[in-house]
Amino acid sequence: MTDLAITAVRIPETPDGGGSGGGERPDSAADFHACQALREAHELQKWGDLDRCLTPAEAMEFWRGNEYEERQLYIARLGTELVGMCSVTLPLRENTSTAGIDVLVTPAHRRRGWGRRLLEYAESVAVGRGRTSLDSYCEIPLELVERSAGLLPAKSGAGGLPRDEASTAFASGAGYELEQVERSSRLALPVPPEHLEMLAAEASAFARDYTMVAWAESCPDEFVAEYAILKARMSTDVPTAGLDWGAEDWDIARVRDEERTLARSGVQVQVAAAVHSASGGLAAYTVLNWRPDMPATVIQQDTLVSAEHRGHRLGMLVKLANLRLAQQRWPAARSVLTWNANENQHMLAINISLGFKPAGYEGEWQKRLG
Repeated sequence: MTDLAITAVRIPETPDGGGSGGGERPDSAADFHACQALREAHELQKWGDLDRCLTPAEAMEFWRGNEYEERQLYIARLGTELVGMCSVTLPLRENTSTAGIDVLVTPAHRRRGWGRRLLEYAESVAVGRGRTSLDSYCEIPLELVERSAGLLPAKSGAGGLPRDEASTAFASGAGYELEQVERSSRLALPVPPEHLEMLAAEASAFARDYTMVAWAESCPDEFVAEYAILKARMSTDVPTAGLDWGAEDWDIARVRDEERTLARSGVQVQVAAAVHSASGGLAAYTVLNWRPDMPATVIQQDTLVSAEHRGHRLGMLVKLANLRLAQQRWPAARSVLTWNANENQHMLAINISLGFKPAGYEGEWQKRLG
């Protein structure tokens, strides 16, 4: 039998494989596009849409990596036949004992041991870089969770995943533990304006010492230093259960690097934030992303209220402000997707009040080595 060949995928400079210097062959992007096609086929089979999938432009930017994280993508073939792919992400500035692992096998080659081969390969790359804690993620649609005969409970104590799902059995059998479960939720757009107005009136009574500000794409210079501080807190203030993650170090340069990456990816960004009137400092923020190639769906990114400013309904107010702006700016959008840890009951309550409905559950798996 032909042995499985696992090779690194070269990330092209442009979708057609052309480079700025003209030195790349047109077919040099073939492996990248094969991986993208496999991911898209998987998303369509699981969800019926590509809402959760990176666009080709996003994927190119992501897999190039940056000074904060190295990213390695691998493709697997039997002869000329595509079997699957695996990947390894390696934080470079902080959390340098960890690595992110992902494996995907084509439907025709599943349950033949190739997934385990790909997982072992990815793990060996991580171990070779000195990583001792491996993490991975897999989301399961709501209907599969609801009709499951039994759940594997998360170590966080909040939620679980179906024991009879293939991804659960695969991860557990490979020595990964289910540390945390996140709920994905979807909000139908447009939200009735009277509902937004009612929520805003209720919340505003608790936030008289704050004003709302907003920006698109790039944070204003007057706020960017404090914005970086809040983004650093995002890595520590949200529930992470027993995952081996420490604080991320954000500064102005890192914020600007992220903004440039999103712009190159074709992603449009809308941010709303709360300013403390007495100090002039940022107290809370929330981020929405929209992609012209996926116009029906907005992706909710970070939402954070600084610990010293909690209790003033700022989480609700910044989300309301951003939703209003998003509906004006992206009228083609028909829903917003968001993810929250099951134990993050406060943020889940805000989302439920806005009208979000459960859509699926994502397992956050971890394997400690040694």
